[in-house]
Amino acid sequence: MMEKIILTGDRPTGKLHVGHYVGSLKRRVELQNSGEYDKIFIMIADAQALTDNADNPAKIRDNIMEVALDYLSVGIDPTKSNIFVQSHIAELTELSFYYMNLVTVSRLQRNPTVKAEIKMRNFETSIPVGFYTYPISQAADITAFKATTVPAGEDQMPMVEQTKEIVHKFNSVYGETLVDPKILLPENEACLRLPGIDGKAKMSKSLGNCIYLSEEEAEVRKKVMSMYTDPDHIRIEDPGKLEGNTVFTYLDAFCNDDHFAEYLPEYANLDELKAHYQRGGLGDVKVKKFLNNVLQEELSPIRARRKEYEKDIEGVYEILKKGSEEAQKIAAQTVKEVKSAMKIDYFSDPAFIEEQKKKFN
Repeated sequence: MMEKIILTGDRPTGKLHVGHYVGSLKRRVELQNSGEYDKIFIMIADAQALTDNADNPAKIRDNIMEVALDYLSVGIDPTKSNIFVQSHIAELTELSFYYMNLVTVSRLQRNPTVKAEIKMRNFETSIPVGFYTYPISQAADITAFKATTVPAGEDQMPMVEQTKEIVHKFNSVYGETLVDPKILLPENEACLRLPGIDGKAKMSKSLGNCIYLSEEEAEVRKKVMSMYTDPDHIRIEDPGKLEGNTVFTYLDAFCNDDHFAEYLPEYANLDELKAHYQRGGLGDVKVKKFLNNVLQEELSPIRARRKEYEKDIEGVYEILKKGSEEAQKIAAQTVKEVKSAMKIDYFSDPAFIEEQKKKFN
């Protein structure tokens, strides 16, 4: 029976925020603790982050620890999940090189995620080759660990599709060697793409519209109270709109009925709160205060765990080092199998050497 294996990760370009948390981190912890998976690999994708930060490697170097601390603080357990650093697995680069021969330039150009990212980074006139080919690099990451499952957001669907194409192409040309992965999307629709606090579609560090997992209580409160709502909801008695209202999108992602019992007992659930807001008579400040309580409850234990790990940075680096060493061994075995399938394992194939001896004698 095939092992069930997860591969997932993040680029270390800054601290992780609540969008990462509801979109992937919280689910990773649930999957890790479910007992359903034989192995879980969580990658700090520093090599991939360098594809558009090559001139600023210090940014990546400084954020390796930030991401590692965020992982540990949300509950990723290094005894259950293998946390590793991408750049320390040379085999991933080797696999990328072999896979490049199986993908056309026009296919990469059609990848919607790549197209969107190129536009966002103003790379239209001058695209670094490394950035252009990162879907191939992602295929190497996924297949190196024989991942059967890739938990990711909707925006990553084209990347996993590209990996599946590479797997099918490789297996059809060289024989069944690579494992075909499946994407695992967030179950809560609001978690698919949490907007920024300013109402912009994307929460991003560069836009300054994030709530970070490591932020102090007062800063989180300040950001929640400044959140974008319905601009036409000027007076309390005015009917309010839910669509595009960031506060309600966050409540969809974070709150449950227990939160109402605790912090807003006059409502049984979110549906009742929404109905009151839509008919008028409910102010934004009251809803924001409720959201702040919900978020603080979620983030408080995360903050506390982070502070504990921050006392032992050397120990955290040791976790990353051990995880990377273990990941390297597994990737090396995959490369061995890939080279054997491609018939480029010359020195470890005695039958081939015998064949050559006969040919030339």
